[in-house]
Amino acid sequence: MDNVNQTLVKTFTLLGLSNTPGLQLIFFLLFLLMYTTTLSGNLLLIIMVRLHSSLQTPMYFFLSNLACIDICFSSTIVPKILSNTISHNREISFLGCATQMYFHLALGAAECLILAVMAYDRYIAICKPLQYNTIIDKKLCLSLAAGSWTVSFVNSVVHAAFTFQLPYCKSNQINHYFCEMPPLFRLSCKDTWLNEIAVYISGGLIALCSFVLTLLSYVHIISTILSMNSMTGRKKAFSTCGSHLAVVSLYYGTIMFMYLRPRSLYSPNRDRVVSILYTVVTPMLNPIIYSVRNKDFTGTIKKFISFTPYY
Repeated sequence: MDNVNQTLVKTFTLLGLSNTPGLQLIFFLLFLLMYTTTLSGNLLLIIMVRLHSSLQTPMYFFLSNLACIDICFSSTIVPKILSNTISHNREISFLGCATQMYFHLALGAAECLILAVMAYDRYIAICKPLQYNTIIDKKLCLSLAAGSWTVSFVNSVVHAAFTFQLPYCKSNQINHYFCEMPPLFRLSCKDTWLNEIAVYISGGLIALCSFVLTLLSYVHIISTILSMNSMTGRKKAFSTCGSHLAVVSLYYGTIMFMYLRPRSLYSPNRDRVVSILYTVVTPMLNPIIYSVRNKDFTGTIKKFISFTPYY
């Protein structure tokens, strides 16, 4: 009988952010604004890179990949949040939940790896400028990007398969606003230690290793910058890397807090806040941070808006 009950869960119910009508309207408008900003900002970045030859460099190639990830990452989660916020029916099918979790994990891991690749690109550009064009060629750029996407989607298959093979017999109510592993683990009537070990291994290999590689790149970058005699050169180099460091700090910090902590520290309310930072806020801020801090990009935008011929 227990086995029958365990297989009867065909839908989950996402509890969402709030049941208070006034707060629901505020959340709907806020998330709609952030989602619109995410789509428009990242699409603008991709279009500008595609249209203008001066932006078709390795750095902007990786930025375009990051923008594509952010659009897909946000689109995997935010439309469902908007729908659940204004609807009384907050159900999501078993397959829909698995699909959402699969793409969320894959795109989240891809962002980690692309951020590490971008740090490596900046390391070569600043620490080995004379060898930059030789090392960071088109073939390497394509290989690094393709490798990041492939590893992320293969890794996600493992977690999605492990998670949705679990028996769910405690409840079908997910105390979260989208399908994520920690809240799903709490609904299982089976010990999830194997799943949690898989999360720690995956998090260590992808998130933590990416963070360490990024950190090592910036240790060398900062060391090289500090050894520069020219104050103008130092300022320009720090400006180039500052935006990337801001994004890295916010994204890796929230990801590692979410997935690389003991089970005893899980808190539904705190988890929702942390998840909003890396699933909604970071994809919105990425194009803003990179475009505002980058003179090449802002110059291209100004010329495009003023319809000045671009050469």
